[in-house]
Amino acid sequence: MNSTRPSPLAWAALALMSLIWGYNWVVMKQVIRYVDPLDFSAIRTLLAAAALFLVVLVLRRPMRLPAFRQVLVLGLLQTGAFTAMVQWALVSGGAGKTAVLVYTMPFWLMPLAWWLLDERVRGVEWVALGIAACGLGLILEPWTMRGSVSSNLLAVGAGVVWALSSIQVKRIRRTCSVDLLVLTAWQMLFGALALAALALLHPSRPIDPSPYFFGALAFNALFATGLAWLLWLYVLQHLSAGIAGLSALGIPLIGALAGWIELGERPSSAELLGMLMIGMGLLLTSLWTLRSNRRLPGPRQD
Repeated sequence: MNSTRPSPLAWAALALMSLIWGYNWVVMKQVIRYVDPLDFSAIRTLLAAAALFLVVLVLRRPMRLPAFRQVLVLGLLQTGAFTAMVQWALVSGGAGKTAVLVYTMPFWLMPLAWWLLDERVRGVEWVALGIAACGLGLILEPWTMRGSVSSNLLAVGAGVVWALSSIQVKRIRRTCSVDLLVLTAWQMLFGALALAALALLHPSRPIDPSPYFFGALAFNALFATGLAWLLWLYVLQHLSAGIAGLSALGIPLIGALAGWIELGERPSSAELLGMLMIGMGLLLTSLWTLRSNRRLPGPRQD
């Protein structure tokens, strides 16, 4: 049935999902003390794919995979390249700073969608792009070469790859009807297999089988993937896409705060201002999307 007012449970699901995905930046940063970044990327995505397929089975969704080649490309981008770049960025970069740089994705998505999908950038989106670009410059501080250049480039590159993945998802959903959860599970599996092949070929140090290592794997597979994706689907069903998109503000903020509190990652004044400007750009983008969606007939929620 249609609902005009989002339920408190939907807001609670959105908050819990943001907490899980936000805090996972600290988990991913900490665990590389015990395992090679590429090994951890391969293991966690394989477990995550298993968790997603288990969710698909529990929900009795159809397993059929249309557009095999397109989903394979999506998996190589969204799970393979993105996960590896994020994990390597965390080797020398802070959890909070990396999270904020990766979450510049919406600002890369706008020009890419204009170029590849003919989706125009309009109105406040240009202002948001300008504010975010200034914020990105303050975080990177190219005039001082402060911090790890490779980590910064990998984090920003991960945001670009994420944007390209979003373009690929739009292309797939334009050509065929596919369940979002099933699509995510299959692309996760393809990307995980590619990461596993790379991990086998790449020389790495032995895994330290510490409690934190196994805890990080469990957190990523069960909570950051299985539970969080169930929460995300519930949120999409009970909240508008514009409101759900506001979660993009909370996740890097939680990652930055957790890194500050738990890891002592205190940003410089320029970095802090840059993070705030990127957050402002994300807020403007989300509010513009929310306003645009309200002009259209709302989706039916049964």
